[in-house]
Amino acid sequence: MMGRCMNGSVCVYCSSSDAVPEVYFEAARSFGAALAQSGRALVYGGGKIGLMGVLARAVHEHGGKVIGVIPEALREMELAYTGADELIITADLRERKAAMESRACAFVALPGGYGTLEEMIEVLTLKQLHFHAKPIVMINTAGFYQPLLSMFEQLYEQRFAKPETRQLYHVAGNAEDALTYINHYTPASTPQKWY
Repeated sequence: MMGRCMNGSVCVYCSSSDAVPEVYFEAARSFGAALAQSGRALVYGGGKIGLMGVLARAVHEHGGKVIGVIPEALREMELAYTGADELIITADLRERKAAMESRACAFVALPGGYGTLEEMIEVLTLKQLHFHAKPIVMINTAGFYQPLLSMFEQLYEQRFAKPETRQLYHVAGNAEDALTYINHYTPASTPQKWY
């Protein structure tokens, strides 16, 4: 179990789409700048496109370090951000997720698609099962995560998950809120998953 996450790397999950509204690109730029200025390295999926690419370039533009982790098949499609300070090539997506998780002291989800949701839910599930105690933050840009949060409320209401598991994650409005939470994070005592 871990305590504070002061200077460790932060794993960020986000979209690889170039077609999403500009407000999400602005959020990625803002978080990249704030992350670099905080002195933490970015660990992310290694892409050069979509929010991923904007995020990585913003970290570099503000003097930060970028660690990309990308499967060989996606690197072969020339989707990798070759400007990364460290580019780790993995055999597949499962190996990629494990490498990202092991290098991070915290997890942040910017808006994204199936992959972002799957990665964020996995680290949330692992935390629920007490396999780690790292902070998890969703940046709720333009209310993006509101439908998911409503689904979570249904889980609590219908007893698929305990209401106390709200403590497993933080919903942030912006980059500053997310990093303040990570800076001051202390793991909460959460109950066992099972009723």
